[in-house]
Amino acid sequence: MLRTQVYLTEYEKKALSAISAKSGKKQSELIREAIDNFISKFRCEKREDIFDRLSGMWADRDESFTAESLRNEWDRKM
Repeated sequence: MLRTQVYLTEYEKKALSAISAKSGKKQSELIREAIDNFISKFRCEKREDIFDRLSGMWADRDESFTAESLRNEWDRKM
């Protein structure tokens, strides 16, 4: 691990101390958990995750509509 310095407001420091006392975790551990949670919101999504979320979005389309037909249409426009 690398050591770093951050500045906290008085409110943030008091709240962090209270959470630390209540949870039994060190303040540094709580800060690392918060940073990990923040980073996870901005991580690059895996291709499989994206496909899972998008599956079924074209379920109401005509059966003749395929990815290949879409690619062919794009190719004709170029």
